[in-house]
Amino acid sequence: MTNNTHTANPTISTPIGLLTGKVVFITGAGRGIGAAAARLFAAEGAAVVLAARTADALERVVTEIRADGGVADAVPMDLADPTSVRAAVDRVGTLHGRLDGAFNNGAAIQRPGPLDTTSDEDIDQQFAVNFRSHWTAMNAEAALMRRAGGGAIVNTSSIGSRRANPALPAYGAMKRALNSLTETAAVSWAGDRIRVNGIAPGGTATQMIDTWEAATPGIVERINTSTPFGRMAEPREVAEVAAWLLSDRASWVTGAIVPVDGGAGA
Repeated sequence: MTNNTHTANPTISTPIGLLTGKVVFITGAGRGIGAAAARLFAAEGAAVVLAARTADALERVVTEIRADGGVADAVPMDLADPTSVRAAVDRVGTLHGRLDGAFNNGAAIQRPGPLDTTSDEDIDQQFAVNFRSHWTAMNAEAALMRRAGGGAIVNTSSIGSRRANPALPAYGAMKRALNSLTETAAVSWAGDRIRVNGIAPGGTATQMIDTWEAATPGIVERINTSTPFGRMAEPREVAEVAAWLLSDRASWVTGAIVPVDGGAGA
């Protein structure tokens, strides 16, 4: 379990049918924010299709959602492989015939370290997983959404995209590039009635933070100290913002990169 020493018990919202009748595709859905989003979106009435490399983790989430009366399916996908990404989106069309929402959440963290020691391999992985996969997924998702007359896409960026990121320079750079892509897609696809937004989470209690803490002991304490609320977010708290952006309640919101950082970037 993540060493989130300042975690409080966040308020758990009561589902209100925010996504009733919608088909939503979620990447990185086997754990962390993606898994929390899958559970939340299903509770809010969506039929969810979960994608990730970790088949066992996906099946556990699918089983849990179905046990609670939700509609969920899993599809294997490797974010680093564009063919795999396109096939996963195509599978949504096969299962449901349409796509109303997509939460592109999957990501990879680089080995923490300064700019001049970041390897070519790290840069290549960051480009493939944290940028190109979104480019590929968004184009495939938009093509499927056009059949139903529109939809909504939400991309997970990072607080690290909004300022200098000395500890994770390649990660921050690709997330900032993703922000630009998100804004461009929002303008480009508005005529297709496809809204595109991003969320920029701060420190969130996930396995990614565990990995960073193992490589750089003390990072959890630093994140907690730099956040006005004095703790990291729980994955569901981040997923709640994505749920709203995917819903019809956010009908006039597009091209936005919404901070979800507990005030850390203020």
